[in-house]
Amino acid sequence: MSQSDQPLAMITGAARGIGRATALEFAARGYNLALLDLLADELLATAAEAEAAGAEVFVRTCDLFKLDEVEAAARAVVEWSGRVDVLVNNAAWREVISMREISVESWEKTLRICLTAPAFLSRWVAQAMEPRGRGVIVQVSSIMSERAGGLSPAYVVAKGGLDALTYELATLYGPAGIRVLSVRPGAIDTDLSNDYHDPQDTTSQDELRRWSHDAIPLGRWAQPGEVARVICLLASDDASYMTGTTVTVDGGWSHAHFPKSLREKIN
Repeated sequence: MSQSDQPLAMITGAARGIGRATALEFAARGYNLALLDLLADELLATAAEAEAAGAEVFVRTCDLFKLDEVEAAARAVVEWSGRVDVLVNNAAWREVISMREISVESWEKTLRICLTAPAFLSRWVAQAMEPRGRGVIVQVSSIMSERAGGLSPAYVVAKGGLDALTYELATLYGPAGIRVLSVRPGAIDTDLSNDYHDPQDTTSQDELRRWSHDAIPLGRWAQPGEVARVICLLASDDASYMTGTTVTVDGGWSHAHFPKSLREKIN
């Protein structure tokens, strides 16, 4: 069991991408960590880097589809640390497939990992936060909660539900001093954002990059660390009066009407 007085951040999907970057950012800010993921080797690599930065790290290989594993992980973290100051529900899974073809199994797996697991993990972690009168829960949503593409229906539904869950939990847990927020990233350079491949067209991912760079006012995809720093900001006392809301991190994409190439032609 950790005997440290340092705050503890619990992060799902910590092996790669935004989860990994968030773990390392919290470590750099003096937090100890509880890291969950299904990818054991990469999770251990994240943990090793965080430990090198001075953090004490609890590692748990966990399949978020299996809620009994999720509950057991939450109990184990609290037993190890005696506290959870921040929970970041980051892990996600989805299949790039339209509603015409998605299977019931794929639909249910997406909702289980992207919505049901975060909901119940939030409940189980909040049980440890409430007696202490403080805590922060950050849901990693997506601009796809409001910007559908016709390619990942279960993911879009799950992210919309995650935003709604944020409002519900903020209302429920606010009187106990627990803040709940949602971060909605746009195009982020992660493995999950780089699998839009057409088996018949190996250039489709490159075309997506070119099109999105044209549409995003900042003209590029973000790096995971840029989202991680926003998450850490929201978890800090600098955001002490923020709860029950969403924060969009998308380079201006959501509110941009014309792509750059078209604007230049018009002007």
